[in-house]
Amino acid sequence: MDGASVSVRGLGKRYGAVRAVEGVDIEVRPGEFLSLLGPSGSGKTTLLMMIAGFEVPTEGSIRIGDRDVTYVAPNWRNIGMVFQRYALFPHMTVADNVAFPLRMRKVAKAEIARRVADALALVQLQDCGKRLPSELSGGQQQRVAVARALVFEPPVLLMDEPLGALDKKLREQMQIEIKRLQQRLGVTVIYVTHDQEEALTMSDRIAVMRNGSLEQIGSPTELYDSPATPFVADFVGKTNFLEAVCHSCNGTGLEFGLGQSGFIYLKECPPALATPPEPGEKMRLAVRPEAIRMVPPGDSDNRPLNGVVEAVIFVGSFRTYLVRLTGGELLHVQASTDHGMSPPREGDRVGLNIPSQAVQIFRKRRQ
Repeated sequence: MDGASVSVRGLGKRYGAVRAVEGVDIEVRPGEFLSLLGPSGSGKTTLLMMIAGFEVPTEGSIRIGDRDVTYVAPNWRNIGMVFQRYALFPHMTVADNVAFPLRMRKVAKAEIARRVADALALVQLQDCGKRLPSELSGGQQQRVAVARALVFEPPVLLMDEPLGALDKKLREQMQIEIKRLQQRLGVTVIYVTHDQEEALTMSDRIAVMRNGSLEQIGSPTELYDSPATPFVADFVGKTNFLEAVCHSCNGTGLEFGLGQSGFIYLKECPPALATPPEPGEKMRLAVRPEAIRMVPPGDSDNRPLNGVVEAVIFVGSFRTYLVRLTGGELLHVQASTDHGMSPPREGDRVGLNIPSQAVQIFRKRRQ
């Protein structure tokens, strides 16, 4: 099957005085896997429901391929849909559940049998056609829902938190299965999730939403390495924020003061910042836990920030250290045991070296 493009222009939805979605513009490419990522109440599911046709937009337009479907009924949009609650018919067999969309389209019986067999083989359930949904595991039920959504070969597949009911291990397995299936078929997928790890794992691009608006859209790498706002930096991955004051900005770099905790030095202004900060300007610095390197305290060569380890959290292949700086800031530091020094313990004094290229700078919003 061939995926279709999806174009959302100026899309908005109001419920009385409440704006659930406001002025969203997204262009989804044919065959792309796009995730709508955001916390509860960010508008991502409302946006998906408008694309599906279950919600009518207050403003804006929706195109699937070359068709304007803004006010077209859901059953005439020719799109597949998978929900968190799989909505399988409990009294029907697996094969009958998968066949349902084809029967509604009055496809010939022989063709239904062929397509159902192909769809079940696609999700590796070819031996389960005669079972009832209650006789399947959660992961198998989820695959039946995917087979049902794909059996009529839609150009677009919409998925609303489809893995939310699964345990962590099964969820991770299904993420890989769904992504492989999407790549094999070439179908366009728009996928709603609040789980940033899931979005990073599966997506070609991610649209981060907040309070009904689009905060940033880009590849997982772009969002992780170059977040456009503090919200994106905080929501996509883990991030430390530091309140800082610009002390100097010249040809040799930038210097930021952290009060009693010391200074952070940057070789150049990050390209995401439109204009360099001025001396005395208050800024927010963001740095990922894995970018911080622990060194002996007081290391004059690296000019580290000094602090005390308050907690050590073992997470398998690495440890997370909670380090309290001299000025009171608490930083999360992620490190393996192979970092040139014996693993620190609670109460140990350590130095923290922050590479210049690992720091993102954001202007503080005026109140």
